Amino acid sequence: MIRVVISGTGQMGTLVLDTVGGAEDMQPVGVLEPIAPKGDSHTVLAMHADPNELFEATHPDVVVDFTNAEATPALVDACLAHGVRPVIGTSGITEETLTKLRHGCAEQGLGGVVAANFAIGAVMLMYMARLGARYFESAEIIELHHDGKVDAPSGTALVTAQLMREAREHDFTHNEPELTHIDDTRGGNLGGVGIHSVRLPGLVAHQEVIFGGQGQTLSLRHDSTGRDSFMPGVMLAIREVMERDHLVEGLDQLVGLT
Repeated sequence: MIRVVISGTGQMGTLVLDTVGGAEDMQPVGVLEPIAPKGDSHTVLAMHADPNELFEATHPDVVVDFTNAEATPALVDACLAHGVRPVIGTSGITEETLTKLRHGCAEQGLGGVVAANFAIGAVMLMYMARLGARYFESAEIIELHHDGKVDAPSGTALVTAQLMREAREHDFTHNEPELTHIDDTRGGNLGGVGIHSVRLPGLVAHQEVIFGGQGQTLSLRHDSTGRDSFMPGVMLAIREVMERDHLVEGLDQLVGLT
């Protein structure tokens, strides 16, 4: 039985808690709310704001984190101190924190997963975007999320652009207009990939990658119409970290796309 702590009491945290609770091989043992503990969280599990206190009280195997990047460094320290395997979907994690987690997992032989997106379809999109990057000179990413998302662009868009740039080993050709009537109309730019962020109520998580070449375009799109789209990937990651001895970065390695 895999003992799991869920970090976060928002919509994602609640969904992870319910999903883990329904799995025959898993047992939720505690809830971490690092931002502000909520006494009315509809759970009878142990709840703490401090990950060290919670880990000492519950002795989990795995912690699943979908909260805020500001709280991630403390969570990483606690995981390494108590030998808890992290499954992290929080976006905006700094390279310093990621490096500490990477080295700490390797030194301790501790499994872990950090992924920009846990939806299998999104992982497939990133994989296909990496393939297409070798054959087109220009590309744009449009990512669309709900209006409660705190960061822009999304972690998925950033990782997608990075993978595309790495696949071709040089920047894409990026159009820079001679005249813009509104500042930032062309969006951001990473390695020549234009990135545009849309935030609207009614959206969940969506991304489109558009390649442009001579006489043709290629569009790749993934839509998460509900947060439950992330649950198969989360459950896979929880089970896989029990068998790993290092940090896995990206869900693609767990589904055979590398």
